[in-house]
Amino acid sequence: MNRPEQTRLLKEAHRHMPQGVAENYRYWGEDRTLFIKSAKGCELTDCDGKTYVDFRLGYGPIILGYRDDRVDQAVIRQITDIGTLSGFSTPLDIKVVQQVKALCPNIQKMRFANSGTEAVMGAVRTARGFTKRKHIAIVEGSFHGLYDEMMWKSDLESWDPHGSIQPSIIPFGAGIPDKTRDLVTLIRLNDFEVLDNLFRMKGDDLAAVLLEPIIGNAGSISATQEWLQHLRDVCSRNGAMLIIDEVKTGFRVAAGGAQHLYGIHADLTTYAKAMGNGYPVAAFGGRADVMDSVGSFKGGVVHGGTYTANLVALSAAAATLDILAHTDALKTIDATGEKISAILGRVFTAAGIEHCFAGPPAMIGIHFSKTVPQNYRDWRVTDSELYERFAWKLIEYGLMLEPDSREPWFICEAHASMDFGWLEDVATRALKEAKG
Repeated sequence: MNRPEQTRLLKEAHRHMPQGVAENYRYWGEDRTLFIKSAKGCELTDCDGKTYVDFRLGYGPIILGYRDDRVDQAVIRQITDIGTLSGFSTPLDIKVVQQVKALCPNIQKMRFANSGTEAVMGAVRTARGFTKRKHIAIVEGSFHGLYDEMMWKSDLESWDPHGSIQPSIIPFGAGIPDKTRDLVTLIRLNDFEVLDNLFRMKGDDLAAVLLEPIIGNAGSISATQEWLQHLRDVCSRNGAMLIIDEVKTGFRVAAGGAQHLYGIHADLTTYAKAMGNGYPVAAFGGRADVMDSVGSFKGGVVHGGTYTANLVALSAAAATLDILAHTDALKTIDATGEKISAILGRVFTAAGIEHCFAGPPAMIGIHFSKTVPQNYRDWRVTDSELYERFAWKLIEYGLMLEPDSREPWFICEAHASMDFGWLEDVATRALKEAKG
């Protein structure tokens, strides 16, 4: 691709930042790393002037569209009329919590954070403080932020799915202390036996089970209703907290998040991403008795942060939540997602590709396999190599997505106005070239 300005920028950026990027996941190699000049609606324009219809949406925060005027104007008014940060409480703190509680009956009390990582840290610390236990269980394939205890994973890339050896548990990378591994157990989604064994072996020291019921880093592979209910029940019987991570699903898959779809409520929940349509806001909350273990009193759980509940983030959240609560934005997103799935399904069927879709319409997982994966290990036997070739061809044609099939297609309200005929045409051409 012709990209002289981005080549120049990356060369200069290498002088100032590791890999030339501000965080690891933005580095796509020397010939593919993107520098974006502008974003509007569902489109990105790079620094060489190429425009993309974007289904990556910054890993999911954009729920309405880039530079949504309703949200941006609320932020501008906040900045110009009131301010951004005081280090004290404001009426807006209360307003946004009330908005969340109106949408999410699983929330009785809540605290704010600045990112999904911070929200998970606060929820896990609160679970430990409330239960006086230390061990945490997480589900294979889930992602809960970039802090040490949550940065252990099953090494499926090196695992033989047809063999008898279990995948190794490895850290995401360097700098993760081995001792943190002792605090975390990985379990498989939708596996009743593994779940029951967890409580038999660790129940007395298990502070919480933490999971994404719709896994945002494993192609929207989802918990079954029966398994999630069983998890809820065994947590309640054993005094362990159920923490549902809704950093990606919250205010996206439904106004009340994944818990609204399942009708099953967590003891603690984390939110971020779509909560502010791209502004950096997050939160954790849940049962009042659990959240009341947070505080400055002796023995209380410590939570804080200089930029927590800053007014830029809260004004964006207030505007976004108001739109999601009082307009048809989520209905539009779901209808658009269903239309996109139907188009892609036609393309895959015409090409003779086995395929299935996972997750809700706002967060579409695409798997080149005959059946929908039930857990992360099932993903390993999908044709992820064909998907990756297909994805890179789509990017060449101006459709932006994450080339890894573990990342869903995120839909925003602005996608409703895209050219769906163009989508079918480029998907057809891209798949033909990917098949070779």
